[in-house]
Amino acid sequence: MTQRHPFDEASRLERRDDGALVGRTSPAYWNFAGPFGGITAAIMLRAVLEDPARQGTPVAMTINFAGLVAEGEFEVVPRLVRGGRITQHWAVELRQADRVPTTASFVLARRTETWEHQPAAMPDVPPADAVEPLDTTRWMPWLSSYQFRFVAGAPVLSRRIHDPLHPQRSVVWLNDRVPRKLDWLSLAALSDAFFPRVLHARGIGAKMGTVTLTTYFHCDQDELDAQGEAPVLGVADGERYSRNFQDQRIQLWGRDGRLLAVGGQVLWYES
Repeated sequence: MTQRHPFDEASRLERRDDGALVGRTSPAYWNFAGPFGGITAAIMLRAVLEDPARQGTPVAMTINFAGLVAEGEFEVVPRLVRGGRITQHWAVELRQADRVPTTASFVLARRTETWEHQPAAMPDVPPADAVEPLDTTRWMPWLSSYQFRFVAGAPVLSRRIHDPLHPQRSVVWLNDRVPRKLDWLSLAALSDAFFPRVLHARGIGAKMGTVTLTTYFHCDQDELDAQGEAPVLGVADGERYSRNFQDQRIQLWGRDGRLLAVGGQVLWYES
């Protein structure tokens, strides 16, 4: 029997006899005190993509992290809010006992051939295999599930706040440590696979976590298929850090300079 990839094992959902979709947290994608937000996003997107009523491919997702997902079993409840000729709008809840630690909304669409224009340009960078990967084996488990090859803006950890502050912009090649072909689920997860900008700026560790994450998907299925197992290029930056919250915006680039996804999130940090 073919062994399931760790990502697919971590995002797996089973349908119980009562129709409920049930998953379980994975130690391979564990963060400080709960699952890596990207794997949670992938799980909730999987619930939509595997629903019999689903039509089209992802255009947008928003994940709201209302609380910590505890270790163990959880239930995912997708609901088709409205469907039309072109788009579908879905609402999804992740539930544990009487708690709802995560909610999400997804927009799917039937895409057609139209006029195209991409004013954004992929950064001019060396190929991924020419960049040494960051050693994350002693960090949180989920980081070891990926390879991070920083072209610019690698995090520099310190016991004191950097003076002057370090640049917050990062350019990094990203891929699964165990090779896996890119699909909608892994692209959704990769949109959260960036270190908090406040960590890049200051260098010191602190309590921090994503509050809300939004990703817009620009690619189609053919572009995902063409990407295969090749790394994607990620670009992340931030604009302001104030009163416990910071913004973070990202780009994910694929083969031939095609922009696969963009997004942003708001993170909470302490001190």
